Amino acid sequence: MTGADIRLVMAAVAGIALAILLIVRGRLHPFIGLLCGAFAVGILAGLPLADTAKAVQKGVGDIVGGTGLVVALGLSLGAMLHLSGAAASLATGALRLTGPKAAPWATLGIAIIIGLPLFFETGLVLLLPIVVAAAKAMPDDGDRDAAKLRLIMPALAGLGVVHALVPPHPGPLLAVEALGASLGRTMLYGIIIAIPIAILAGPVLARFTTPGVRLIEPVLSDHSLDLAPPPRAVSLFIVLLPILLIAAGELGKLVPGLKDAAWLAAASNPVLALLVTNLIALPLLFGRRLAEAAIQDAVWYETMGAAGAILLAIGAGGALKQVLVSAGLSDLLARVVMMYAISPLLLGWLVAVGIRLAAGSATVATITAVGVMPGVVAASGVSPELVVLAIGAGSVFFSHVNDPGFWLVKGYVGTSTADTFRTWSMLETVISVAGLAAVVGLSYFV
Repeated sequence: MTGADIRLVMAAVAGIALAILLIVRGRLHPFIGLLCGAFAVGILAGLPLADTAKAVQKGVGDIVGGTGLVVALGLSLGAMLHLSGAAASLATGALRLTGPKAAPWATLGIAIIIGLPLFFETGLVLLLPIVVAAAKAMPDDGDRDAAKLRLIMPALAGLGVVHALVPPHPGPLLAVEALGASLGRTMLYGIIIAIPIAILAGPVLARFTTPGVRLIEPVLSDHSLDLAPPPRAVSLFIVLLPILLIAAGELGKLVPGLKDAAWLAAASNPVLALLVTNLIALPLLFGRRLAEAAIQDAVWYETMGAAGAILLAIGAGGALKQVLVSAGLSDLLARVVMMYAISPLLLGWLVAVGIRLAAGSATVATITAVGVMPGVVAASGVSPELVVLAIGAGSVFFSHVNDPGFWLVKGYVGTSTADTFRTWSMLETVISVAGLAAVVGLSYFV
């Protein structure tokens, strides 16, 4: 590596460290902290200030203009499922069909289904209050808290796995668009490896991490409108509709007679799929009460409040990514891969792990990692779909105190800080490491 390369690496490390310091110690919003880090990287790497500012604007515009619509539409759909009681209805209905022994597997399946179109935090808010309530009714087998956790941890595993590995979840979808991967193949590969990883990180791991953990009453609670929940079949249809539309569009590309069907190709666009789902969900979930001002205000207030914070944070993450690319970090990593024969899958995973540990946000880790990987993908010829999954796996490595999800889980589950590390942080780490192993194994067959 030349002196300029070393300067670039040190600038990247210093800029990211500054962003983390401002967020964690300075208590600034990630939007401000990440923007400051982006400008610091550009200045320390020797980019002119005007070029750094242009890179920041481009990075924010690319992310918010491209994926921002998906994020906002996903959040509005999540708000509808939440406020209408559809998510709670699905969860409680499934749990009633299972006995105590099968309940952990039921919560795992429910979490995977409900978590597909939603951000992790949204899925957590939707699902955990129901699972926690169901856990209180679990029979006492001598360690009541452990019995509760053996029901709760699979739900967390299901949410965590789709958060990392399965589009159209917003995180993996960001990577699909940035690396030019096939959405259909990424969904297929992600589902293939997600199910066994969820089983390992959920029901299996819980048997080893939950004994001896003591729970307190959760400090967070869930609030919803006083509405009769829609039929469960309708709720399930709404949750699965965007997945079915995207999958139909992707499959249509493989059928000779349907390749030229413009409407089917358009269905695979996540923005259109989620917009159609939103429009169908409103009357199906709320019925005649849709016209009430209180219903409309609740749905859009909950959506816009969350969307503002998330869009600003991921936009600033995009700014940091673009400055790193403009400074030449992507080209440097490509040269390192070719020179030292480092696996692109391992490199993508390691970059995501580093950003995850530093920044706390899985979405920011994904944005930053995919931003510096296109050159590596082009130079190595590796499957971009597998790089997407490797980055997704790295983005959830070891959730700790700078991750808002860490405190959200702690508050909803009722674990101490130490026991949150023992249960939740270990669960995320297993998803990450097992995800990398599964992606590397899959690379021998695709």
